[in-house]
Amino acid sequence: MSAHDQSTSEQEQRVVELLKDSKVAMLTYLDPSGKLLSKPMATQDVDFDGTLSFIAERGSDKVQALVADSRVNVSYSNNGSWVSVAGTASVVNDETKLKELWSSFTDSWLEGGPENPENVLVEVTPDSAEYWSAPGGSTIISLTNLVKAKLTGSRIEGDNEQVDLR
Repeated sequence: MSAHDQSTSEQEQRVVELLKDSKVAMLTYLDPSGKLLSKPMATQDVDFDGTLSFIAERGSDKVQALVADSRVNVSYSNNGSWVSVAGTASVVNDETKLKELWSSFTDSWLEGGPENPENVLVEVTPDSAEYWSAPGGSTIISLTNLVKAKLTGSRIEGDNEQVDLR
């Protein structure tokens, strides 16, 4: 494995770690008129390759828009880090996986449980990601770094990487 491959692998792993630490995402997609819309979604699962799983209602405007145009962006913000994932969404009928991922939180938003044919998985296969991570990784440390930068006139140095996930 070359140094570049190892670096890319480490960056991919960093993206997956950041995604797993964040539970609520903003899913951005195109509606039928071509307008960008963003909806909050609870992340149900993140695979080792960065594939994201959400649960939604088959008849929702969001799912219908994803069937028509599967290009999406999923963004996260959590404890001094931010991740933006560009990819392709697919609507998946998989009752077994729905049962595995279903929780009381999901039950409070969607009716009928995983057996309800109206409930489907939305899986996002990532093409690329970009992440920003403030030094220290917490809100208090990020605020401290912001004040320090303001007082000293220096820039906050954090991690920022673009990662090709294909």
